Amino acid sequence: MPTTARPAAAPGGEPVPPGLGALGLCTVLLGAALPLVDFFIVNVALPSLGRDLGAGEALLELVVAGYGLSYAVLLVLGGRLGDLFGRRRLFLTGLVAFGLTSLACGLAPGPWTLVGARVAQGAAAAMLLPQVLATLHASTSGTRRARALGLYGATTGLSFVTGQILGGLLVAADLWGTGWRAVFLVNVPVVLLLLPLAARAVPETRSDRPAPVDVAGTLLLALALTTLLAPLTEGRAAGWPLWTWLALAVSPCAAVAFWRVQRRVERLGGSPLVPPSLLKLVPLRRGLVLVLPLSGGFGGFMLVIAVALQEGAGFGAVAAGVALAPMALAFFAASLAGPRLVARWGSRVIPAGALVQAAGLGLLAWTAWRSWPDLSVAALLPGMAVAGIGQGLQLPVLFRVVLAEVPPERAGVGGGVMVTTQQAALALGVATLGTLFLSLADTGSMGTALAVVLVVQLVVALLTALAALRLPRAVG
Repeated sequence: MPTTARPAAAPGGEPVPPGLGALGLCTVLLGAALPLVDFFIVNVALPSLGRDLGAGEALLELVVAGYGLSYAVLLVLGGRLGDLFGRRRLFLTGLVAFGLTSLACGLAPGPWTLVGARVAQGAAAAMLLPQVLATLHASTSGTRRARALGLYGATTGLSFVTGQILGGLLVAADLWGTGWRAVFLVNVPVVLLLLPLAARAVPETRSDRPAPVDVAGTLLLALALTTLLAPLTEGRAAGWPLWTWLALAVSPCAAVAFWRVQRRVERLGGSPLVPPSLLKLVPLRRGLVLVLPLSGGFGGFMLVIAVALQEGAGFGAVAAGVALAPMALAFFAASLAGPRLVARWGSRVIPAGALVQAAGLGLLAWTAWRSWPDLSVAALLPGMAVAGIGQGLQLPVLFRVVLAEVPPERAGVGGGVMVTTQQAALALGVATLGTLFLSLADTGSMGTALAVVLVVQLVVALLTALAALRLPRAVG
């Protein structure tokens, strides 16, 4: 294995980050895409998965929620471990674990085995993903860092959309009779490709002052997120039993306890899991506020559109995936144009993108209300493309804003906090917008339910545009 890269001394005395070349950048970005794709790739496979394993709605939701819960709960810890033991080492370990747990998902003989494998897969993803942002932050600087973070943002958005496109294609292809299992097994050859590339091309970085693991903070954060996300994702399918309300009551108490413990640990000179002083950075604090509606709306949209197109409009798995292709292409094009727009307009690109996204959501809502159930890929194309442009103008730039002032020695923690916020928002969006959609669909037209959810997202996009005006104008 290559020797650990150490920062060299610059003429002015500042450390020079170990270099991340083009091959290393491609490697870590592809590694980042794996867990992000897997959050959504299972959406279009759920109908065939349920038929094959005899799983009901509640179990199918656990297949999605189990991954999201363990992923969200352990992300900050994954970032801290990378700071402590080395980010390339944790990236490689996470890759191996992700490949093995993906294999376990693909070979699962029953629904509960699959749920357990998905929980383990989410834990592996939490070990893997924070190392990507931390490596980008610690091994690049200046314009190279801005370009790398922009590409990370583009990778994130594309992964969300292409996950469902790829899922539809794999299910329909039924490779060697694997059916839905292919959506998990496809990860194994990708991991085998990435392992030697990462060992060769990704520099080892770690914090100069690694901090020990904050056990109390980790447990309290896990309790706060689990008691919030578990009842929201399972409550409707389970009929909102008593445990869901008790869990929701515990969640804010656990969150307050977590924050008080973090403040006390930092005040006493310790190393909290999420240093409160980190949130004093204005770009990070205000940027995280925007990550919540942006990622939450996106997560809810991807679930709702998958269910509406397949179960309501009669789309097959491939057609449902193809309907999202214009969004993916538009997102990619907007992401490429983003750096030039940011150079001229700064963070004002984000509220402009939110307005464009709102216009796209409005087009989709109007199409669903007017044409349901006779939708087609062509009818959805304008709204999908416009919404994709809006997303592409927001997400990559927002990542740059959030991490602009995070010092390199806190790169793992900063990246972990941001990705945890994003992941929790995705799960919240799936739970809240998914519950709203399914509740409305149970009592009326699925087309009306889709239109209502899209209008709710439109309003959230407009509020996001207003909130984004408070971001610092300059983007680092």
